[in-house]
Amino acid sequence: MKRFIGGDQNRAVAIWLFACAALVFAMVVVGGVTRLTGSGLSITEWKPIMGALPPMNATDWNEAFGKYRAIPQYAQVNAGMSLAEFQGIYWWEWAHRLLGRMIGAAFALPFVVFLILRQMPRRLIARCAVLLALGGLQGLIGWWMVSSGLSERVDVAPERLAVHLGLALLIFMGLIWTGLEAWNGEAHSRSPMGWSRGAAVLLGAVFVQCLLGGLVAGAKAGFVYTDWPLMNGAVLPPADWGRGALAFLHDQALVQFNHRIWAYGLLIGGTAYAVQAWRWRLAEGLGAAAFAVAAALWLQALLGVTTLMNATPLWLGALHQAGAALVLAAATVNLWLVRRSQARLFTSGPRSRGL
Repeated sequence: MKRFIGGDQNRAVAIWLFACAALVFAMVVVGGVTRLTGSGLSITEWKPIMGALPPMNATDWNEAFGKYRAIPQYAQVNAGMSLAEFQGIYWWEWAHRLLGRMIGAAFALPFVVFLILRQMPRRLIARCAVLLALGGLQGLIGWWMVSSGLSERVDVAPERLAVHLGLALLIFMGLIWTGLEAWNGEAHSRSPMGWSRGAAVLLGAVFVQCLLGGLVAGAKAGFVYTDWPLMNGAVLPPADWGRGALAFLHDQALVQFNHRIWAYGLLIGGTAYAVQAWRWRLAEGLGAAAFAVAAALWLQALLGVTTLMNATPLWLGALHQAGAALVLAAATVNLWLVRRSQARLFTSGPRSRGL
């Protein structure tokens, strides 16, 4: 393996970044399981250092259980829960937080080592520093989310959950993108702006759909209106507009409807993008990347419908969340490929065409 002292690329750095992306992917999936099992509020304190240790004896477990019994979720949802049942949800939340700590260490420590050994490409140092800062911010946002369900609510606020998920996915995208940059080195040309803009719009649309999914999860809207393509036998959702603008964040019918409608638009747009890419850019391999995104979108949509119509069982809900992250990864790689492709290859076809 070649060494690059402050050079343009380093594949060891790329492998490290891809490994961190895989850990973030696991974090997203475990976070989905934590939500589906109702485990997110089982740990009622935020202790970034001491909280790494779980309860070690019966006294510790009783103390943790006592703190949980003091919040509204226990009184209104889980009244009468046994200590053993509490331990079942506690371990999911503890594993979620432990994985977050592991990701922080897995990113920060090698980053420092690469800097000391002068093997980090200079142009990627600032990017990695931003990713590290976002990781720290994610811990704070995670507690901000949990705190919303400890006093007046029986669950976390949907908008805070969507923010928490959205930042995790931004970090995930950033790790993939930066890893590709470290593996391949700096690009010295760019594709025409129209084509690149189309790939960026597709990626942005996928990201928005993930946020809408976060609102569905936060509002527990995946457990209601389980018929398809109608909603409770109707075309339009029976939304409670008495909440005003908050209906777009909290109303179960409306957030599920928005998630559905955006999915339909995303399928149409992603399919059209893939057809155009296949027609014009097959020789450069970008048609295959675009079709991979479109195929992932269709599979994810089918999985979403199946998950909904089965009232979101744990394994399907977790698989659907994992699928969302994989679609986002595919769209990220597609945009990176478009931006990295040689401009001369794109000008060989009709110049007026673009997305």
